[in-house]
This record gives sequence, structure tokens and C-alpha cells, in this order.
Amino acid sequence: MFNIVLFEPEIPPNTGNIIRLCANTGAKLHLIEPLGFPMEDAKLRRAGLDYHEFAKVKVHANWSAFLENEQPPVDRIFALTTKGSGKFHEGRYLPNDYFVFGSETKMALLVAIKKKLRLYLWVAPH
Repeated sequence: MFNIVLFEPEIPPNTGNIIRLCANTGAKLHLIEPLGFPMEDAKLRRAGLDYHEFAKVKVHANWSAFLENEQPPVDRIFALTTKGSGKFHEGRYLPNDYFVFGSETKMALLVAIKKKLRLYLWVAPH
């Protein structure tokens, strides 16, 4: 299954919703500190709807610790960004690929992720 990586998440309900998504899909969730909230935050728990116990969530002290602990292949880390060159829906993905989400202003790590691995996640028209 895939790995979802939230780089320095700031909004508890969004993170809670992603915890629920991971619990229901079997994806692993990696949270890169610093977090903008405590893991015990009521809004985080409410959005996760008690799925926390079913989700595989790992908290990493920083990006370097994440890379050291997980040792993901550098060509299988995809950053989802508005500055992406590839389109997410056109990619070919493998089990255990890593998809990184985070605030554009904080994701200085994008420099380290090869341009071809920066994907644009578009919004479908209504």
C-alpha cells in the first residue's frame, strides 16, 4: 500500500481526515514534525472519527529523521504541489510509494525532490 507523508501539518481536522483515509485504505501515514497541534487535539480526534486505532501512523522528528528511519527510494517520493511538472493522474505508481503533502511555503524540501517527481494535483471541473 502507499505511504502518505504530511510535512509539518498545521490543521488538526485535515490531519484527522487523512488518518481516517489511511485507516480505510491501508495506507501508512507519516507525520513530519513540528506539528501545528498536539496529537491529542480534540479536532484531530473528532475528524478521525475514532479510526486512529486502525491507522498506521508514525511521527518523525523532522525530514532527515523520516529519511533515515524509512529509507524510501529517492525515485519513489512524490511531492504533490502547485509547482509540479507532472500530472498526478498520469503517473505510474508502485506499492510503497511515498506521496508528500504540505504547505507550499514550508516545503523547502521540494528542492531536494527531483523536478520530475513533483506532481501537480489538479481539481476536476464540476
